[in-house]
Amino acid sequence: MKRSITLAALVLTSTLALTACSDATDNSDDADTTSTTTATAETNETHQEDTTTADEEHGGHDHPADGGAPPAGIEEAEDPTYPVGTEVILTADHMPGMDGATATISGAFDTTAYAVSYTPTDGGDPVTNHKWVVQEELDGVGSEKLGAGDTATITAEHMSGMQGAEATIDSATDETVYMVDIDSPEMTMKRHKWVVESEIQPT
Repeated sequence: MKRSITLAALVLTSTLALTACSDATDNSDDADTTSTTTATAETNETHQEDTTTADEEHGGHDHPADGGAPPAGIEEAEDPTYPVGTEVILTADHMPGMDGATATISGAFDTTAYAVSYTPTDGGDPVTNHKWVVQEELDGVGSEKLGAGDTATITAEHMSGMQGAEATIDSATDETVYMVDIDSPEMTMKRHKWVVESEIQPT
């Protein structure tokens, strides 16, 4: 009888030990699954953040490959520092890849250039401090120079949703205004509008 009780106790102890091992293995598997799931989620989140950052950097800069002819009524500069055909270095950072790019002057004009903020007519996100819109691209202002806080309707379509939008003037400059052709690894554009003289350096 004593031997039977001892044997039963051994069987019970073994069963409990096996159950404990099984629970530990299950818990380990659950922990591994949770760890893998967490790592995957973190990786996906990081990728999403990287993509968002890249989109934000490039968003709002959908300029056409060819900016087209200058607006009607704009006056060509008589003796610009950088005549048409001059190769220059851009120091403007209007869009990714512009700062430091080599460009060729394709037009030089005497006018007033404005930095403006506006909400695109196509439902895009508001644009702040866009550089540049010139006097001849603002509807109904004639030769009247506008100041910070003034508003006017944009007639240019440098980017999608710009034409017809109401712009608020952020700042203005009377520097010579240039159209440029850009051919760099980051971008190829013809007659890009606009770059002002302080955003240009000689090669």
